[in-house]
Amino acid sequence: MNTNRLRQLFSRALRASLATPLVLAGCGTGSTNLSGYSNVECTPQGAPAIDDLSIQPAQDYVALRAISYNFDPVADPPGPTYETQATTGEACATAADAPACQTALENARSTDGFHGACIQVCSNYFLATTRGDEVKAWSTLESLQQLIGTVDTSQDAALLAFAAGYSLSCDTLERGAVKRNKDGSFNVVGTKGFACGEGSDLIQYVVRVSTNGKVDELEDHVLEKGNGNCAVGRRPVGLQGTVAGGCEDALGHYFAQTAHLEAASIHAFLRLREELALHGAEAALQDAALASAVDEVLHTEMTGRLARRFGATPPPPSVAAVPPRPLDEVALDNAVEGCVRETYGALVAHHQALHARDAEVREAMVRIAEDETRHAGLSWDIDRWVRSRLSAPEQEALREARKRAVALLRAEVAVPVDAALVTEAGLPTPEVALALLDTLEQELWA
Repeated sequence: MNTNRLRQLFSRALRASLATPLVLAGCGTGSTNLSGYSNVECTPQGAPAIDDLSIQPAQDYVALRAISYNFDPVADPPGPTYETQATTGEACATAADAPACQTALENARSTDGFHGACIQVCSNYFLATTRGDEVKAWSTLESLQQLIGTVDTSQDAALLAFAAGYSLSCDTLERGAVKRNKDGSFNVVGTKGFACGEGSDLIQYVVRVSTNGKVDELEDHVLEKGNGNCAVGRRPVGLQGTVAGGCEDALGHYFAQTAHLEAASIHAFLRLREELALHGAEAALQDAALASAVDEVLHTEMTGRLARRFGATPPPPSVAAVPPRPLDEVALDNAVEGCVRETYGALVAHHQALHARDAEVREAMVRIAEDETRHAGLSWDIDRWVRSRLSAPEQEALREARKRAVALLRAEVAVPVDAALVTEAGLPTPEVALALLDTLEQELWA
């Protein structure tokens, strides 16, 4: 689709939506009682600390290492890198052959890891240890349970909860906390999920870590309900992850959400490029998908700066590995994520560029709106290319999927919006958002 045509349509939609009544939004549905809990101890990079692990038998040295897969568009395939994020003890202190031990430690690698997460790079973690001449890597929850043995410290419990897949905040109790129980076990508070769209709640979990390392869920509470107004960018299949922040700072939370999704969009476009190549799409479409991934790197940096300015830290989205999909599934995903959600997200970005009172937000959204308009145009170009390759029933399924996506988006944007997001960030109120959707539905989605 010609990008100028989308710009003209967006201009008409913005002119048609002038009324902006203010409606305040609520937050979540509660959380656990945090009396007696303390913050999770963390490394500078935000992973659980390891300097007070109660490992028996004791190790000479323990290192927490991150396995990262850099999504550099030039690298194909992206290779792993290893970074030591925290250490305790002295490496190879009791080794009979210290040089050989040091070499083995430097070469200690793992092809998997625990608690995978992605933001521009995808990271898993593992522990590397030395004891005498023995060098080992511990990369699963089960192996950590074996290494730690009896859980005696809050760091033991936090690391096991982290390895079990729960995200742990370092500075916000309702998203990362730990306390010791009378029976010697620990309760750990963590989160899963993210708040963007119907069914995408950010959920707080309370888990019990027993003295033998078993992790069991005790409670769960929805901290933040999904909101369609965060629909900026294309969500990748397999998106998991966590969004930080909360109602105590609506602007920080919103831009943490946005940075989270912009980072996830990097993965979406790189995957789209691979699947377009797999199904024989023309080079121009593949190149446009790659260029869109590069745009999303910049968007992640811009919105991440805004999130940090407003007191929030964007967490890394986690994207589960999914096999390449058949053409009809790629088409369905493009219809929903591109032709509906990304197109609407581009229009919202233009609204923010016009209406945000905060100058830095306006400046960022001008660039993002222009890029997202091109991305939306790419979605429609892919839609046109793929339709000729689908059967009549598959084309009908595509129309129905788009119709359902529009209906779902209409329900999502009806959620009231915090006043600061309307004034400072320029988000449309539910009434304006519905008016914007009306124009797109009449002129584009009909």
